[in-house]
Amino acid sequence: MQPLKQDRNFLLLILLSAVTCGIYGIYYWYKFVEDLNTLGEGDGEESPNYIVVVLLSIVTCGIYNFIWYYKQGNRMQKIGQRNGVQIDENGTSLLLWLLVGSLVCGVGALISTYMMTRNMNKLCTAYNAQFGGPVA
Repeated sequence: MQPLKQDRNFLLLILLSAVTCGIYGIYYWYKFVEDLNTLGEGDGEESPNYIVVVLLSIVTCGIYNFIWYYKQGNRMQKIGQRNGVQIDENGTSLLLWLLVGSLVCGVGALISTYMMTRNMNKLCTAYNAQFGGPVA
């Protein structure tokens, strides 16, 4: 069993996404979804491939992205509860930051992304500790 990446860096995501015109962001979220599906294996809520998320977001003028954040936030909280990891934010918290924060020059999207990154690092650290992977 391969250890999951537990040191995702929010600032690096923002910087590299800006430098690569968003290509790194797509790669980042693609790997994020792969790891989330590994963490939640057997929970019956498999997350779609991130390329599908991008395409559906384009078709729905961005609305699907809000739905996706909401679902991922709830799923991460459920995975945390199942594994004894405290995840404070759920889908509603992330969605509120996205919606309200979009009124303030998109700051809410950054906060929501930071929360998802932090929570994923917590979940991956617990997973790696449980299955003998490296723990930083």
